Amino acid sequence: MNYQGKTIWITGASSGIGEAFARALYKEGANLILSSRREGALKQVKESLGADKSRVFILPLDLTQTETFPEKTEQALKAFGQIDMLMNNGGVSQRATVAETEMDTYRRLMEINYFGAVGLTKQVLPHMVERQSGHIVVTSSVAGKIGTKQRSGYAASKHAVQGFFNSLRQEMYEHNVAVTLLCPGFIKTNISKNALTGDGAKFGKMGDAHKDAMTADEMVKKVMPDIKKQKEEIYVTGFKEGLAIWVQRISPTLLNKILKNQKVT
Repeated sequence: MNYQGKTIWITGASSGIGEAFARALYKEGANLILSSRREGALKQVKESLGADKSRVFILPLDLTQTETFPEKTEQALKAFGQIDMLMNNGGVSQRATVAETEMDTYRRLMEINYFGAVGLTKQVLPHMVERQSGHIVVTSSVAGKIGTKQRSGYAASKHAVQGFFNSLRQEMYEHNVAVTLLCPGFIKTNISKNALTGDGAKFGKMGDAHKDAMTADEMVKKVMPDIKKQKEEIYVTGFKEGLAIWVQRISPTLLNKILKNQKVT
């Protein structure tokens, strides 16, 4: 896949994995539509990318406001005339037990991580189907495969993402629209700092597992060859997360015995 002149819409583009994808795809010659709630941070990302600012369009977007998606999609299409790839990367994590987590917090996790990705995809799909060309990339997580302590709402939202986009893929084969699920393990970003506690407040701390993890730029470098191949599911993990996925396939009972004694941060 050659991204020169292609248009790629990235949500969650103001930091972390989304920003890293913006850097990599800008270097590939793509036109970028960058979205997140933080317009100021998006402008900083745009300024950092390179001299050709004409290839970068800032489109502020709140994934909880699905009623704005039709208008936002119209603006995205007008920016460069088409959308070749949608990267559903925006999301939020969790750090709270089930007993501590309020229902409003569960709803917010689902609204951002699941309904946000589903709603925006539904707006972009008709354009891709009409052109018989397109690529939907969704940042899921190892948590979309494995549930752990203090991640019940996050894992639930990512399990839902996996189910929806696996089903969508089956419907899109005949329209030449690819669907890729990206499943990272621990990545050194601010995801744990921005994670929701039981009452919806920010956790505010870097988790121990994230401190020594690969950076977002390292992760993107690893996955870009598979993204270009439009691989259907991509895992990028450290040793422990990769081993957990393997053990689950062999013996879910064994994995549960291992996980129940693990410290989760």
